[in-house]
Amino acid sequence: MEPILKYLESSGFNLILHNPLNLIMIVVGCIFIYLAVAKGFEPLLLVPIGFGIVLGNLPFEEGSNIGIYETGSVLNILYGGVTYGVYPPLIFLGLGAMTDFSSIISQPKLILLGAAAQIGIFLTLLIAVFVGSTFPELGLMTDPTTGQTSVERLIRSASSIGIIGGADGPTAIFLTSQFAPDLLGAIAVSAYSYMALVPVIQPPVMRLLTTKQERLIRMPPPKSPSRIQRVLFPIGASIVCIFIAPDALPLLGMLFFGNLLKESGVTERLANTARNAFIDSVTILLGVTVGASTQASVFLQPQSVVIFVMGAFSFAVATAAGVLFARFMNLFLKEKINPLIGSAGVSAVPHAARVSQVVGQQEDPQNFLIMQALAPNVAGVIGSAIAAGVLLSSLRVMFPGA
Repeated sequence: MEPILKYLESSGFNLILHNPLNLIMIVVGCIFIYLAVAKGFEPLLLVPIGFGIVLGNLPFEEGSNIGIYETGSVLNILYGGVTYGVYPPLIFLGLGAMTDFSSIISQPKLILLGAAAQIGIFLTLLIAVFVGSTFPELGLMTDPTTGQTSVERLIRSASSIGIIGGADGPTAIFLTSQFAPDLLGAIAVSAYSYMALVPVIQPPVMRLLTTKQERLIRMPPPKSPSRIQRVLFPIGASIVCIFIAPDALPLLGMLFFGNLLKESGVTERLANTARNAFIDSVTILLGVTVGASTQASVFLQPQSVVIFVMGAFSFAVATAAGVLFARFMNLFLKEKINPLIGSAGVSAVPHAARVSQVVGQQEDPQNFLIMQALAPNVAGVIGSAIAAGVLLSSLRVMFPGA
């Protein structure tokens, strides 16, 4: 009878009674899976993350070498790809092999819309610094390993929160893994949640900041660049961008390398692998491990609420900045830009571009904006990576030895 009682004591049914908050996170994981399956919100991301949240919060006995934070466990080893920033560059490799930069090459002025959208990152960073310093009990200033508060820790936390505005999950993970690893679960879940909710969050902002007349503007289709232009672009762009932000090399280097595989015309086999099996495999590992890192004891903290609220603010500001900058550009352009494509300056490719198309066609069913919107959209991918590189460089300047 005693062995049976000991078994029952170590069973999940008994252990969950000591960690009831894990049930909340299991429900959250199931909601993610529901949104992906029933609503079609980013299923390739939300299904792995949602199931990872469920796995990470299922009860287990301490010292059983199962949990993601237990050194040497299988999940902990796989999670190393997140904490050491390995998975994000690999995601960018596959993304580069999938991306067509033709819209940028033929419409270089629209790159400015992708740059303008990054305002959301830096504005939210400043607000997060203010909130974190005003309310130290939120823990944004406190280093979890030492328990000490510092300005450096606050800037690290605020930068990680701000980067959510780029709507680029891999970039958010890459930056947070180096700035504030303890916030990684909340940052990653927030970033991917808002990427999935692009069709919900962006349209109200777009309509609020534009007039009906502006939404009816038609833009001519972009010209097709030559093959030599498409081949030279990833080489030239990688050199220029990495000169601007050297710390973005792991992300942008892999992004442009993947694109070169696609456009060179002689490495189609490698490009096909990168944009299919390779990126799918890394996405599975990234999603499951990030989800599993959201254990209730780590995730259900006051700063998680702050991260979700300010992440939404950052994303909304980034959307608004792109739209408003398009309107500003129209003051000087003879050939007007439809401001709706400014919202695509966030990095959620190609979902933000599709939203520009959908909102535009609600006003004029014959207005096709998708090709124009792709220019600021892919520029946003580059812009968010450059923003991350700038933040990494700035931290080293402000805090030598960081």
